[in-house]
Amino acid sequence: QVQLVESGGGLVQAGGSLRLSCAASGRTFSSYTMGWFRQAPGKEREFVVAIRWSENYYADSVKGRFTISRDNAKNTVYLQMNGLKPEDTAVYYCAVRRGLGVEIGVREYDYWGQGTQVTVSS
Repeated sequence: QVQLVESGGGLVQAGGSLRLSCAASGRTFSSYTMGWFRQAPGKEREFVVAIRWSENYYADSVKGRFTISRDNAKNTVYLQMNGLKPEDTAVYYCAVRRGLGVEIGVREYDYWGQGTQVTVSS
């Protein structure tokens, strides 16, 4: 059974940094797209960033501040978040897409983690 487990969320002041991790188990994900999404209270889940092999794609709102990376040997994807802003506050979800290409739609992803809370205080 596929499992995605996020960790690394927490409370941080504006301008601070956090590093999220997503450990995948159940199969090898090296050839799949892995992404991060987030959902703030009262809002729809939105795309943050995704990576497939060396190709990655960022939402405009996080470009230059967030960096995605993956360690295929550990089946783990990371999200380094710098320069955090209060509007980054949300539950962050890791997701895996089996299909080809990097996609930004929620429905394009097949497996999801349980989420980790990120709160940025002003």
